[in-house]
Amino acid sequence: MIKKILKIAVIAAIVGFAAIQFWRPDRTNASIDPKNTLEAHLEVPQNVSAILERSCNDCHSDKTVWPWYSNVAPMSWGVADHVHEGRKELNFSVWGTYKDRRKNHKLKEVCEQVEKREMPHNQYLWLHSEATLTDSDVKTLCDWSKELMKQFAAADPKNSAPKGEEPKERD
Repeated sequence: MIKKILKIAVIAAIVGFAAIQFWRPDRTNASIDPKNTLEAHLEVPQNVSAILERSCNDCHSDKTVWPWYSNVAPMSWGVADHVHEGRKELNFSVWGTYKDRRKNHKLKEVCEQVEKREMPHNQYLWLHSEATLTDSDVKTLCDWSKELMKQFAAADPKNSAPKGEEPKERD
């Protein structure tokens, strides 16, 4: 009796696993307008660019490299959700569409998030250990973002968002 129940459970699990493969999340990368990229609007030194590419772009740009496991449900759902949320929060591919206050705020958040080790996301690091930021990487990103924030403030003091307030608007 137990063998029969176990056999039915295994068959049901296999059929269920196969069935959920038909519910596929959107895993597309939007076309990139080179005029709107981060690099088109800011000076991004090679060392910073290398860190962003290795540790940030999969979730924070439209240059996501979708790994094989993003084709397998239910893992595909979680991966797609993380990418969509990451792009919604900050997308280097559409940087030029952000208003100056939002750009300044996002630069501040880049430093805060990496200093607190909230980014890259721990779940991403489980399968992408090469994306782990060293202390030197964190310092490089923070020095870069703080220098750009100073430049923004010097150009127009209104670009600084009040503490705790994130400008949400886009041009």
